[in-house]
Amino acid sequence: MKRCPECRRDYYDDSLSYCLDDGSVLLEGPSSVSSIRIEPATAVMPFPRVGDQTTARFAVPAAGMEPPLNSTAVLPFRNLSSSGEGDYFSDGLAEELLNVLSKIDGLQVAARTSAFYFKNAAATVVEIGRSLGVATVVEGSVRSAGGRVRISVSLVKVSDGFQLWSETYDRTLSDIFAVQDDIAQSVVQELRGLLLGIEPEKVPLKAVESEVAEAVRGRTAEPEAHRLMLMGRYRLGLYTRENGEAAIEFFTRALEIDPEFALCWAELSRAYSVCAGKAWAATDEAFALSREAVEKALELEPELAEAHAQLGRIQQAYDWDMKAAEASYNRALEIAPGSATALDGASVLAYKLGNFDRALELSRRVLDHDPLSAPVWHNLGLLCHAAGKLEEAETAFLRSLEMPTSGVATSALLALVVLERGDPVRARELVTKERDDFWRDWAVAMIEHREGNSSAADAALGRLKAAGSVGDAFQIAEVHAFRGEADEAFEWLERAVEARDPGVTHAKVDPRFATLANDSRWPPLLERIGLG
Repeated sequence: MKRCPECRRDYYDDSLSYCLDDGSVLLEGPSSVSSIRIEPATAVMPFPRVGDQTTARFAVPAAGMEPPLNSTAVLPFRNLSSSGEGDYFSDGLAEELLNVLSKIDGLQVAARTSAFYFKNAAATVVEIGRSLGVATVVEGSVRSAGGRVRISVSLVKVSDGFQLWSETYDRTLSDIFAVQDDIAQSVVQELRGLLLGIEPEKVPLKAVESEVAEAVRGRTAEPEAHRLMLMGRYRLGLYTRENGEAAIEFFTRALEIDPEFALCWAELSRAYSVCAGKAWAATDEAFALSREAVEKALELEPELAEAHAQLGRIQQAYDWDMKAAEASYNRALEIAPGSATALDGASVLAYKLGNFDRALELSRRVLDHDPLSAPVWHNLGLLCHAAGKLEEAETAFLRSLEMPTSGVATSALLALVVLERGDPVRARELVTKERDDFWRDWAVAMIEHREGNSSAADAALGRLKAAGSVGDAFQIAEVHAFRGEADEAFEWLERAVEARDPGVTHAKVDPRFATLANDSRWPPLLERIGLG
């Protein structure tokens, strides 16, 4: 572990040299409470069964352990264009290739979040590959000018840095789909040859072509619609209200060009769901539009994994139809077993239903593909806390916070885990690092109540109620339940249910609601949410 000498922040990522908050040189810190050490190189992580009596740790692979030959990562392509258009096109090409490869049977592909973690990193391809725990890495560059584009791509063997395959394409933008397919086919051929121990040219080309054709289901044939979809996906990934609204506009424009662009309908549905979940749009209206878009995607392409996963998201978060959601995620995983999105969604669903063994197994599979995703580690923290694995929950939340893409609420949730582990002093320190005012007050209201400081606890709860919106009723209910105020907790839970707040789907396993478990009002409430 390392510690910043100025702000005293602890880092469990020993590869870091400078504090992410103030830039100070990190010093070796004291042993942590949990004595867990997690390296960025973790790509294969053994998880304990929830019923195990031994204290399990998240572990790095054993020294000298080789990654499976079928594992690969697609790094973001370097943008060498001088047009100043930004990285949406080069990133989009890499992401499209990644998505195609992840649907190929027998390949294990690092998810976008982890592969793109190293964008602009001062590291070699070999170093990145070792950090991701993969055997090969696809890297490339894109230079566009006018209507022409030059794409250079290579497949590199991580163990020795040897180029297994490389190619440069000089094409027009109208020919971009043929280039993408050619790259995917070549990479699949090389990887299959590596796995089988034969020359790539001896791998049956027709079979490879057929697999790639299946993997690109739902794609458009219109270059401009494709460009707009890439731009929308890029903007949605920036996760701000302004960019979320811009993403919807780009997807809509793409669909005006090609109304049968199934993948774009699925992306539009995802954008509406994100806006609903972030309270950037009215819940009912946004989810209605999301459902309409995903149903259109499935009408056009019934075997589109992205659409089935997105439908599962709607059924879980808004419909509260957990059986239907489980069926949708299962269908998505049948079509694309390596989809980190579908795996994560299925894991979260299993956690909400209290199926912790299944949720942990799915989380392990997610982390096989996406070991550097802040949201995935955040979700794992929620899961471990609900399962009573406080040491592992603390580790997962800490790991999420070390990522540049970490979101709000993680520090607040970590503070409550540390409080439950019996360290209120550190819990108070951690909650000050929560950058969102609402979530900071949320945690303070519980920490100070537990410590007997009723005036500070009441003041924080008062601020929550004064600043809260319709979408915050569930969090206020959590505070009242934690404080043992059952009537107030049920009153605010009713408000959350009436507002169709997606947060209520966590109620069954939320540790804050343990005080309500024996209340006669609790089982009927869970039935209404689909958790009975």
